Amino acid sequence: MNDRYDFLIHLRAIRDYQDKILSSEDLDAILEAGRWTGSSKNNQDWSFVAVTDSDRLQGLATFGSYTQPIKDSAATVVLVQEKGGNDFDIGRAAQNMMLAAKAVGVASCPITLHREEGASDFVGASRGAKVRYAIALGYPADGAEPRRFGGRKKPAKVIKRDQG
Repeated sequence: MNDRYDFLIHLRAIRDYQDKILSSEDLDAILEAGRWTGSSKNNQDWSFVAVTDSDRLQGLATFGSYTQPIKDSAATVVLVQEKGGNDFDIGRAAQNMMLAAKAVGVASCPITLHREEGASDFVGASRGAKVRYAIALGYPADGAEPRRFGGRKKPAKVIKRDQG
């Protein structure tokens, strides 16, 4: 296809980061990509909490079951689904931020926070908000690669065309 298309389809979760602070410029660019994400009826029923303090990252990691990337990250963005929001829009914002991260040379890994209520309290989310997803961020360590190269299912398994 073309370079932009290849950029999109080659986004992968990276969990190994350099021990280096994320620049404000890079973090701001990633957050801005989330802010500009389209949403249902343009309600933008979300907020994003950027956690950069090492102790706070360790604390945040306690609210999920597979959160080593948060512990190892330079920053983690918590996606807060405000009251009235929906999972689809949160997913769109997450993907935009992960693509923006890749564009500025930052690795990312999506994380599920399984203990939503505790995570919500931890980040000070408003009453009625859902806090289930986060994105761990950091500059990729030397040789960092996805943990598994599973490829993709064959198109015929996942793509159906309505024949009317």
